Amino acid sequence: MGNIQIATAFNIDLEFELAPFHKRLFAYLIDFTILIFYAISMKYVLHTNFPDFMEDNAAADILLISLPMLFYSLLTELWMNGQTIGKRITGIRVISLDGDEPTFGQFLLRWITKFFEWPFLFSYILYSPGKFVMAVTTTALLGIAVVIIVSVTNRNQRLGDLAAGTVLVNTKSAMSISDTVFMDISNENYKVLFPEVMRLSDGDINTIKTVLMQARKRNNHDMCFRVEAKVKEVLNISSDMYAPDFLEKLLEDYNYLATRE
Repeated sequence: MGNIQIATAFNIDLEFELAPFHKRLFAYLIDFTILIFYAISMKYVLHTNFPDFMEDNAAADILLISLPMLFYSLLTELWMNGQTIGKRITGIRVISLDGDEPTFGQFLLRWITKFFEWPFLFSYILYSPGKFVMAVTTTALLGIAVVIIVSVTNRNQRLGDLAAGTVLVNTKSAMSISDTVFMDISNENYKVLFPEVMRLSDGDINTIKTVLMQARKRNNHDMCFRVEAKVKEVLNISSDMYAPDFLEKLLEDYNYLATRE
């Protein structure tokens, strides 16, 4: 299981743990099982209740079964912050190589290159058990090429990741979601010290959050001092606060101001 160093806008290299192969495989099998269950269930319901209509209208199969399956990975990764249901269960997610959340264009590129799933998604329209099994088998065989590509690339990327500039990382760590520095600032008497923080981008804020999380995990705050200096330079502000406390205050101010815009 390897790690990847990702350079951020603050000239800080953040370290992420690459998603191990067994988790990627298990996540894919979960998603594939969900799609198989959906296909069989919808086929049964539609052809049982509307047999004549479904037999004469292959387009209905495409619209009601194939298209939802086709867009499954794209939509779930967009809606679930880089995760499908399988990825969420196994604790892995897609991130951009700049350490930020991927853009819509990056998710789209990853999705377009999943051509190896097409036999499964469309070949069963002319339904028979034999053809369905053949479609699943063909998809599995094409998936072997994906496994080979993942195994030989430095960052364990498939073609879609190489094209989109993304990578799969492990989200499981010693820290839980309650350890993150984002919080709901509901105190009406809260005092904002650094309103200039709103000049930072969402990517900058995510970088600060990740730097703090990694500093706490390793009990090493050197990165915090480097980010502190860069932020002060960019925002033209000064503070005598200890670097980690300064960065946490920036995040608190950002959360408070962002929820009141």
